[in-house]
Amino acid sequence: MGRVRVAVNGFGTIGKRVAEAVMLQPDMELVGVVKTRPDYVAAYAVSRGIALYVPEDKLGAFQEMGLRVAGTLQELLEKVDVVVDATPGGVGAKYKPIYEKHGVKAIFQGGEKPEVAELSFSTLCNYEQALGRKSLRVVSCNTTALLRGICTLRSLAPIRHVRATIVRRAADPKETKRGPVNAIVPNPARAPSHHAVDVKTVIPDLDIVTMAVVVPTTLMHVHVVYARLGKNVQKEDVVNTFLDAPRILLADDAMGLASTADLVEYARDLGRKRYDIPELVIWENSITVNGDEVMWMQAVHQESIVVPENIDAIRAVAELASTAEETIAVTDKTLGLLRGRIPAAPA
Repeated sequence: MGRVRVAVNGFGTIGKRVAEAVMLQPDMELVGVVKTRPDYVAAYAVSRGIALYVPEDKLGAFQEMGLRVAGTLQELLEKVDVVVDATPGGVGAKYKPIYEKHGVKAIFQGGEKPEVAELSFSTLCNYEQALGRKSLRVVSCNTTALLRGICTLRSLAPIRHVRATIVRRAADPKETKRGPVNAIVPNPARAPSHHAVDVKTVIPDLDIVTMAVVVPTTLMHVHVVYARLGKNVQKEDVVNTFLDAPRILLADDAMGLASTADLVEYARDLGRKRYDIPELVIWENSITVNGDEVMWMQAVHQESIVVPENIDAIRAVAELASTAEETIAVTDKTLGLLRGRIPAAPA
């Protein structure tokens, strides 16, 4: 198959990032994106040369705002092979029959229920199972982060069980309808939180329990993860396993990377657009090993961590790459992802 033709339905936090990532891929063509409101985000898409499509009943509103529209959602679906649904949680399921009517393969996000797609997807865990599927669901930001660590560690030793505490940001930076409150809120005050349930949609036989709290920040999530392995390991082996893995960075708090704010500032210094950190960041000094027990702390940039997996999901359904290693090599190079330690040790 040649360049796969892609549409992105929804151009918000995830959709804009996925759309721009598609534009960087040598084997993909972004045909257009769908917006429902004629706002500054729609104007931004047009300014980037992205073809804008809208629901048929919204055409007049966009024309009144002077925004150039290429056509309707239905017309866009006639032109593409794959649609990435980046609409708000629960909305994607309503679009599913429309995608199926047009014979378009669909990538949904973690805000949808698992039943929306044939398979819940995480590149490092089940890429090969996703090949040729009609629909995939890229799991949520927190689930993606947990699975990157778990499936990487699983290459070192079998995993008997995982326990994790999720410290969640209260809102994304641009959100105004909800936000940080003067409280730490159990989310919910029982176990497991939905994160463990979501992990099991990818690894059904994994014994995992998670709990979560919401705290007053917008920058990133933090996880405290405990894993019991099927054999004793050494800390050096765990560190090297994470260092060798794609999409994982080890941070040194002694070098000033001691908080999520420090990580965001480092991303700004790197010139990352929107200070995105698609990599999972693990604080190296937090890695603790006691026989078959491993613990670590990791930081998750909720706005961008699922973007590489969305690109891989497109390749999987379109069968553009036959292995996880093959798609990771292309995706990570085009998106400028790092691996190993940050910052680099002095020469």
